[in-house]
Amino acid sequence: FFTHIMGTEKSQEQETIAQSVSDDIVSFVKIKEKVLIDAPVIKQLPELPRGCEVTSLAMLLQHGGIQTNKIELAEKVKKDPTPYKKENGRIYWGNPNNGFIGDMYSYRKRGYGVYHKPIKDLAEQYLPGRIIDLTGGEFAELKTYLSLNIPIWVVVNSTYKELSEAAFQTWHTPDGEIKITYREHSVLITGYDNKNIYFNDPLTGTKNKAVLKEDFIAAWKQMGRQAITYLPD
Repeated sequence: FFTHIMGTEKSQEQETIAQSVSDDIVSFVKIKEKVLIDAPVIKQLPELPRGCEVTSLAMLLQHGGIQTNKIELAEKVKKDPTPYKKENGRIYWGNPNNGFIGDMYSYRKRGYGVYHKPIKDLAEQYLPGRIIDLTGGEFAELKTYLSLNIPIWVVVNSTYKELSEAAFQTWHTPDGEIKITYREHSVLITGYDNKNIYFNDPLTGTKNKAVLKEDFIAAWKQMGRQAITYLPD
C-alpha cells in the first residue's frame, strides 16, 4: 500500500550496533504465551487532536525512564512544510515519512499525521543508540520485545481492523505518490494473549484496551507494519 522513504541520518555504526543487539534478542528471548505491560497511559486530548503519534511516543519513552511529555515531543518532531494544494482533482501535499503533515493542535486547520521515521529520529534524541526500528517485520518480532516487558509504538487505524480501498486516497508529494487514510492512528502495544492484542490508546485514554488479534494485526500490516521500540539496558 505505502511508499516508505527511509532516511539515513543515524550513523551507520549506531545502526549496526542496535541491529546486532536486536538480532541477539530475537534469537535468545523466549516468547511468552501472554503479556500485559503496565505502561503509562496519556491522553492526546484536548491539546493535541492530531497528536496520537507523539503521545504514544511519550508513553513509550516514559516507560523507558525518560522524563518527557506529549507537548515537548509535539514541538520537537520534524514537520514537512509542503503546502496543501488541490489541482485538477489531485491532492498535492507533504510526505508523513519525512515529517508531520499539517496542524497537530486543532481540527480547524488541515492536518494528517506522521509515520515511523520522524518518530524514530525523535526518540533517538532521548535514548541514543537504543531505539530499534521494527518496521516491515513480522508480528512475532514485536512479541519478542513485549516478552521483555517493553511496549511498542505502532501505526494502525482508528477502527483497529483492515480498511477497504475506499478509505484511502492518493497524495502527490515531492517524493512521489503515497496512499493515505485519514483513519490513521498510533497506539502503544502493551501486550497480547491467544485472543487479543492490548494497547494504550491516546485518543480515549484507555489503558490496555483489547482488540481481536487478527483484526489488529491486519490493520497494522495495512499501514506498512510500522513499529519502533527501545533496547533493554
